[in-house]
Amino acid sequence: MGHERIAVISDVHGNLTALDAVLADIRRRGIERIWNLGDYVGKGPRGSAAVDRCQAACEVNVRGNWDDFLPAAAGSDDPGLAWWHDELRPEQRDWLRTLPLSHDALVSGRRLRLFHASATSVHVRVGRRHTREEFDGMFAATDLTGAGPEPSVVGYGDIHGVYLEVDDGRTLFNVGSVGNPLDEPVPSYAVLDGALDDPEPGALGIEFVRVPYDVEAEIAVARSLGMPQVEPYAVELRTAVYRGRQAPVP
Repeated sequence: MGHERIAVISDVHGNLTALDAVLADIRRRGIERIWNLGDYVGKGPRGSAAVDRCQAACEVNVRGNWDDFLPAAAGSDDPGLAWWHDELRPEQRDWLRTLPLSHDALVSGRRLRLFHASATSVHVRVGRRHTREEFDGMFAATDLTGAGPEPSVVGYGDIHGVYLEVDDGRTLFNVGSVGNPLDEPVPSYAVLDGALDDPEPGALGIEFVRVPYDVEAEIAVARSLGMPQVEPYAVELRTAVYRGRQAPVP
């Protein structure tokens, strides 16, 4: 079987300007398959439009932690959660809460597993600096992943930072974030290059791509729509400094 390329994206978080830039770059490279690892909504101003875009563009869509809890946030005391919840259409909230939690594939003879945060839960985070037990757990068969052979390659999102680690014949990688990168303020995604559905061992490539976009235009949209928490959001987009680590405003 011939090789093909698959774009793997994650953590759009309602940043439509960044998403459109990434989708344009994927098209420019002639990549037709896009797999999405979740967190379409929250934090950014246009979650509804981002959901529409991803439904149309992505062949695979996986549920993230925001997609799991935000649909149930009606009437929340948190003005941000209430705003992001109400910005979505009812059918979009239904779609998000029923997305699968993981996706398995066979690529160049390797078993690949993709999910949002960890094999334990969409709400259990595994960072770049992790224990050996956490590393092993990313390859385990769990209630989230279902039964079946353990993968040798695992990809995920959630932490908004790109990395790749190989240990004991297993590869763990993070695709970073399209809409809210926190390692550098430039959206990222991964490209898998291999023979899909081929059980024969073959070459498998994993490439990371950074795509610049108009950050100030996205911040201007958030302000014009009256989105809550826009100032810490703007700092995150400009500097990749998580709001919990930002210096308080005098």
